[in-house]
Amino acid sequence: MATIVMERIGRVFISLQQIRELPRMLTDAAPSMPGTVRDTEVPYYFRERYVCTGYRPLYQNWRYYFLSLFQRHNETINIWTHLLAFLVILVRLRQLAETVDFVGDPHSWPLLILILSSLTYSAFSAAAHLLGGKSELCHYIFFFLDYVGVAQYQYGSAIVHFYYAVDESLHRHVHGIFMPAATVLSCLSCLGCCYGKYFNHSLPTWVRKVCQVVPSALAYTWDSSPVAIRLMSWSPASNDPAISYHFGQVAFFLSCSFFFTFPLLERCFPGRCDFVGQSHQIFHVLLSCCTLCQIHASHLDYVGRRKLYSRLHKSGEAALFVGLYVVTLVGCALVVAFMLKKAKQVLDFKAKSK
Repeated sequence: MATIVMERIGRVFISLQQIRELPRMLTDAAPSMPGTVRDTEVPYYFRERYVCTGYRPLYQNWRYYFLSLFQRHNETINIWTHLLAFLVILVRLRQLAETVDFVGDPHSWPLLILILSSLTYSAFSAAAHLLGGKSELCHYIFFFLDYVGVAQYQYGSAIVHFYYAVDESLHRHVHGIFMPAATVLSCLSCLGCCYGKYFNHSLPTWVRKVCQVVPSALAYTWDSSPVAIRLMSWSPASNDPAISYHFGQVAFFLSCSFFFTFPLLERCFPGRCDFVGQSHQIFHVLLSCCTLCQIHASHLDYVGRRKLYSRLHKSGEAALFVGLYVVTLVGCALVVAFMLKKAKQVLDFKAKSK
């Protein structure tokens, strides 16, 4: 018996050793992969404030950037945080699909839109951080797609908050305008983020942050107003299992907004957070936690508040909101097409002027 146990422990140890050797094995398999470079060796708008090293060189083949998923550089953790979040949300979707009829029950469609939009923003963010360093044009393409994912997630947040979390008094005042306004604000958020990225090559960093933060803050304030009113009216005597998760999603979102806006750690320890400890990495982790809390809270509301939202929302209203989701996607696609055309003109002009 002891011999069998020791053999199994030995196999586990060998497996762990093989996992630890994976980066070296990949390096041996692709010895031509170049190392990272300093910030002075990449264009200005590729640089992050107070991050001095760990940048991947431009104009390598696609294989290099895909394999850099397992390489140590200053985007590695940004990639893996949202890649792992994507997998966790995918597992959550599979779990919910066992008890929720996402096809036959229209009342479940807002929850499905939230999960699909969460998968979209996680996947697009991981792709942007993984592949956006190949060239100037790829940088614009993939980060513009990232902003489309963010806008979709904003709309997904709006629909679950309005459909499941809203109370009767607020619904009575905003039921005709809430979701159309959420559509407009999501598209404006996408436009602001793309505009800030487009002018990142010529304007100070704070201008980009203003372009990105202000529209997103307006969208979040509007989209989360049903949750905010519900939290303010909550009392300890009420039996509401979802309320703690709503508190959690708000706390996580406000925290991640801070780290997105202010590069606190890099500024305090310049050059020491090039690979681990960047504020944007913490932003990714907190945003993923916010999303998971939000999905869980919305599922609890879907189960526990069915009588209320079935009475508030007319037959066919869920289908209308799905249609507005498609409108949001089309609007964001048009924004990206317009801004990408302008970015390409700037890059072509720079190439001709050399």
